[in-house]
Amino acid sequence: MSSLSQAVSIHDVRQLGINLNHWYVVARSQEVTNKPLGVTLWHQAIALYRDSEGQIHALEDRCPHRQVKLSHGQVIGNELECAYHGWRLNHHGECAAVPYLAENQKLPNCKIRHYPVKEQDGFIWLFPGDGEPSIEPMGLPEWDHLNYIASVAIINCQAHYSYLIENLMDMYHGHLHQDLQAWAQAELQDIEETDERVDAHYQAQSYYKIDKIWSISQLFFPALRRLHPEPLDVSYIYPHWMSTLGKDFKIYCLLCPINETQTKAYLIHFTSLNAFWRLHKLPVWFRRFVKDSLFGAAQKFLDGLVVKDVQMIEEEQQAYLQNPQRRNYELNRALVSVQRLMKNQAS
Repeated sequence: MSSLSQAVSIHDVRQLGINLNHWYVVARSQEVTNKPLGVTLWHQAIALYRDSEGQIHALEDRCPHRQVKLSHGQVIGNELECAYHGWRLNHHGECAAVPYLAENQKLPNCKIRHYPVKEQDGFIWLFPGDGEPSIEPMGLPEWDHLNYIASVAIINCQAHYSYLIENLMDMYHGHLHQDLQAWAQAELQDIEETDERVDAHYQAQSYYKIDKIWSISQLFFPALRRLHPEPLDVSYIYPHWMSTLGKDFKIYCLLCPINETQTKAYLIHFTSLNAFWRLHKLPVWFRRFVKDSLFGAAQKFLDGLVVKDVQMIEEEQQAYLQNPQRRNYELNRALVSVQRLMKNQAS
């Protein structure tokens, strides 16, 4: 790439890479079994698998023998076996066995990359940077908390990750979701910005209270809505996103950017049960039963939001590809801060 092209890429947020020295979510825990799973994180093909003891491992998704995908193979004990010739690799990416190795032959001195990986809060977190990570995954403290009910949606959009983050940070686009969300009339109050995060504080008008179950009817009958003010806080904690609406709802978006025009993410919605004080006095086993039984309660709502957002995000990407020099006219100050953070992290 020429120096001019590099300069353009650095200043064009739609061409930015990612900071590899962070933890990214590449799968849900339940997706990874003793059958290898192939995933992609920013141009890097990776094979995830569980060994015989249930531990998660992540290797470069290629056999060093003929470069075919290891994710097409199988797990034998604690090793990953290639489907083509049966070569086996250990979790360090070293060749551990070749089925047709002659007595006078040594194992090939070949090695592929292995990645630090953690199973935490229902997801598989992977660190694609060089060396050992000096930071921890962001984590989801509500995932195992008995007072929070989770719903999970997968976002697959044919667009650069910056479009998704801007969509999530811009609460004015609630205009798109008038029939699907429990708040309206967002107003940006304040922005806090550091080298690691941007926090945008909005004031919204909400009509739903978790401890007043009947109030959900207002979602379907706008004429019944009785608005009250609620703080709406959204945070870009690089490279992920988080939001809270009052005391009732919390949402995370965990990113897995695939390339410059493709992004995968996991959207996790938590509904708080903290307002139901009588519930807290019940036995833990019963509260766990309630939490597990209500998993996915907001699924239809979440999927509806995702469909509309992805459509808009992909239209933005296509408009950019057709005319990358065309200027946007942006009025939300939070997006200026967000783009600055992306550029500083990716540089």
